[in-house]
Amino acid sequence: MKTVAAAPGSLLDTLELLVPGASRRTLRQMLVQDRIRINGEICRRAAHPVRAGDALEIKTRNRRAELPTGVDVLHEDESLLVVQKPSGLLTVATPDEREETLYAYLRRFLRESHPRQNLYIVHRLDKYASGVLVFAKTADVQDRLKELFSRHDVRRNYWAIVDGRVQRDRGTVRSCLAEDRSFRVHSVVEDRKLGKQAVTHYRVLQRFQEFTALEVTLETGRKHQIRVHLSEIGHPVAGDRTYGAKKDPLGRLALHAFHLGFKHPTRGEPVEFTTEPPPEFLPYLPKQK
Repeated sequence: MKTVAAAPGSLLDTLELLVPGASRRTLRQMLVQDRIRINGEICRRAAHPVRAGDALEIKTRNRRAELPTGVDVLHEDESLLVVQKPSGLLTVATPDEREETLYAYLRRFLRESHPRQNLYIVHRLDKYASGVLVFAKTADVQDRLKELFSRHDVRRNYWAIVDGRVQRDRGTVRSCLAEDRSFRVHSVVEDRKLGKQAVTHYRVLQRFQEFTALEVTLETGRKHQIRVHLSEIGHPVAGDRTYGAKKDPLGRLALHAFHLGFKHPTRGEPVEFTTEPPPEFLPYLPKQK
């Protein structure tokens, strides 16, 4: 479709007028997929200013390998691929499963149009958690992103629905975490030889009779960190039988990584990626503004 902008505004706002009924997430995916041109030039920036009279072109979707339901591309550029992972999908392969993983699907997705494109793992989410993940397209970018994570220069926010009514409006949990032979993680004596330092911050969003909705911010990112820390203060994540949850109101692990922010590894500018709540979380979260 080719048209001319009737009024000035951001590119995303202009696309909302041109493609009525499309969600903002869908419009952002169109930008990521290089489907939008302004005056003949591909534009990926949602905030790009559009002037009245600019020539706009919306191309049909490129044919690429289909992604599973619930896997959404939030951003793609020459360095990064940022996606939303659904609950129930492994991030990377295990000895028992190598093909049905987010990483495997994304490699096929990228190589359909760029056969030589590699993909590098930066961090992970538990199989039954959902939310935002960033992958690198080069080994150098992977190293830079891992350095940001190791320095705790990445902002990671989660929604967690937990058992019981959390009394304190906000709090911080600090401990050293270690994994035992049964692959369960637990806090150990404050000794870095035995475990790795982990810091979790939380604040109450909304309380219910049997559950509490929390916003959780990670200062560190250890395996099962949120699940262990919330369990150890007496409020395991709902649906988490491994760490003591008694009820499963969402029919899944009630943990969603909704926000990821960091400095772009090659451009140097701050980038932020935020998702909307999964439908099953909506009854437990304050209404979005």
